[in-house]
Amino acid sequence: MNGGDKSDSDWKRELSPAQYRVLREHGTERPGSSPLNHEKRAGLYQCAGCGQPLYSSGAKYESGSGWPSFWEALPGAVATSTDHKLAYPRTEVHCARCGGHLGHRFDDGPQPTGQRFCMNGAALSFAPRDKTDD
Repeated sequence: MNGGDKSDSDWKRELSPAQYRVLREHGTERPGSSPLNHEKRAGLYQCAGCGQPLYSSGAKYESGSGWPSFWEALPGAVATSTDHKLAYPRTEVHCARCGGHLGHRFDDGPQPTGQRFCMNGAALSFAPRDKTDD
């Protein structure tokens, strides 16, 4: 979960400044700033760093938080750690493949999981499902 074989300069070259700040420096984008907040098509949300599929559009919901939110991740797609940057511990979510910081998981989401994966849109890319996949 350390970014694989890529150096810091590789990441800087391959990612936009916003993606680098979020994925590699554990930054957070401004709420409401991601176009993915308004994405309604069927498809997969992937890690913007390595392309790992992370979330299905079927698990996306409007949380009102200002960030793309999901009630579950794809099996084995993400890993977590504890973030102590605020006055209370939070569950930080990372891409299981490249270790990129995605956002945080909270226990105030909808059923069936009760979880809210609150993700930075800069950490994600979206691949719409081809209509011929039906």
